[in-house]
Amino acid sequence: MGHSPGRGVGAVETTVQWIRTSWTKQCRGGEAAARRNAAPVGFTVPQLPPASAHAVRMHERDGFAPHESREHLRAVDVRLREVDGRLLVLPRVKSLHAVPPRPRRPPAVRLAPGQWVRWHLNYRFSSAAGVRGWTYWMDTFNIAHGPVGNDVFLSTPAVLVDERGPLR
Repeated sequence: MGHSPGRGVGAVETTVQWIRTSWTKQCRGGEAAARRNAAPVGFTVPQLPPASAHAVRMHERDGFAPHESREHLRAVDVRLREVDGRLLVLPRVKSLHAVPPRPRRPPAVRLAPGQWVRWHLNYRFSSAAGVRGWTYWMDTFNIAHGPVGNDVFLSTPAVLVDERGPLR
């Protein structure tokens, strides 16, 4: 029987891992892009206090080395709600961060106890004046419903949602 690295929604055990990988235009092709694409999309989850998420940040400036921290669940842009014993999961996308365009988003995922979802979203930004050029990032949300082991996100998810779009 697994343990629960974290708790989230009401009395339901929920484990949340939020991975953000960020890069600049210099990392869009060749060997740099290969290093970026080789960055992990799942990590072992440490013990977490209630209402916390495991956050991992990786950036090209340090070779995509993972930097781990804990975040309050409210800081994670994902909607979690229990309905009829299932966990509804839907990452939020703010209109400011709508590049690439997402005219039609997939519906919320409904997880049964013991299941988990991996959800990918990507973004492109420029500075307000356009002076610094483009920056990019990919958010990966790994979310499990019910008690799970700390290595759950190293396995294959029950549900994979890939909302990555072209970033030009």
